[in-house]
Amino acid sequence: MIKTITVLLCSIFAGNYLYAQQVLTLQEVVKFALENKAEAKKSRLELENAQYQIDEVRAGALPQITGAGTLTYNPMLQQSALPGELLGRPGETIMVAFGQKWQSNATLTVNQKIFDQSLFTGLKAARTTKEFYVINNQLTEEQLIEKVANAYYEVFQSTLQLQTIQNNLDNTTKTHKVISGLVEAGLAKKIDLDRISVNINNLEAQKQQVINSNQLRENALKFAIGMDISQDIELPKETFDVNSKILQTESNLSNRTEVLLLQKQTELLDLNKKSIVAGYYPSLSFTGNLGYLGMGDTFPIFSSNSGVQWAGFSGLGLNLSIPIFNGGATKSRVNQANIQIRQLQVDMEDTKLGLNLAHENAKSQIKNSLLTINSNRLNVNLAKEVLDNTENNYRNGLATLTELLDAETAYAEAQNNLNTSLLNYKVAEVQLIKSNGNLKSLVSE
Repeated sequence: MIKTITVLLCSIFAGNYLYAQQVLTLQEVVKFALENKAEAKKSRLELENAQYQIDEVRAGALPQITGAGTLTYNPMLQQSALPGELLGRPGETIMVAFGQKWQSNATLTVNQKIFDQSLFTGLKAARTTKEFYVINNQLTEEQLIEKVANAYYEVFQSTLQLQTIQNNLDNTTKTHKVISGLVEAGLAKKIDLDRISVNINNLEAQKQQVINSNQLRENALKFAIGMDISQDIELPKETFDVNSKILQTESNLSNRTEVLLLQKQTELLDLNKKSIVAGYYPSLSFTGNLGYLGMGDTFPIFSSNSGVQWAGFSGLGLNLSIPIFNGGATKSRVNQANIQIRQLQVDMEDTKLGLNLAHENAKSQIKNSLLTINSNRLNVNLAKEVLDNTENNYRNGLATLTELLDAETAYAEAQNNLNTSLLNYKVAEVQLIKSNGNLKSLVSE
């Protein structure tokens, strides 16, 4: 299997730095994409963020400690009415102000959950969520590998097409020189020379069209791997390799990332259901506080004035919450969670059918491509023999120029058909490798 791509990095960086030429295999190009493409970067960030989500949920199981402080100034203290008998003044009502002008309070509070079923379920869900993002990251990488491989093969096919046109142009140019010599010797007509000149001009136009198309495909490849568009790439001159043994591989759905992802989603939905069911369970937590209260007629903070009085306080307690009746809301949420699980099971079955279909289609495409490739290779050899014989006959006056031009056109078409069938094979090969869950092999080979 051809897996090499020569990349010439020769763009100017920071004004004066020239990239040296690098020879990259397809595996290295894919690795470049996995490191630099936006999709891969975002997927890694999601995976990193999943760990932070676990930390957030885990924090709920740890003691929650808070500190608080208040400072209050009462410029006008509220007075309360007391009967005079209490103070030895019967028959009078005495107004007395309670409290102090200044009051401060510093408190340290601790809360610790002892039993909370929803918290325990949340911890399991957080770990499963990270596993989900790990699989999702694998799926993102596989999708990127598939896109890069297809883009690479399209550039390669376009390059082969350009080489075919160039070979045809070289042969036609040689024929032009031969006919030109024959015209000068009076052995050929001027119209034959004009016809071959027109054919050369048409080939030059086709060549430019393919060059433009190839440039667009090269830009698509560079974008697919996250490479600077201004950098040049150069492909090797080998041809596609074909491996018919790949048809012996069987579909393995259990290894498909899409299936693993749906299975992990099922686990998450099941944990979501358990989290809702946890609403039926009681919860128990511990609470404690410790603080100081300062009161006086002067500013109480950092004051050494004996008029400020300080008093400490503390408290310990248990909080028990027992759900009794909420109108059936919890039961309704559980039923909704069951529906989501059943819907995902339907998606799982449909996904497996689609993956099996893709596997069989890829095998059928490879079978057809192998037959087409063999036929086109024979056709290329035959067209080359016809062209060689026609060129020889034309030089000896046994064939017309029209027959020669037709032979050249037929040879070029045979080569293009072969290149197209090879591209179709490689695309189908990628799909078959994908259907077996082995796209990462394109990186590790």
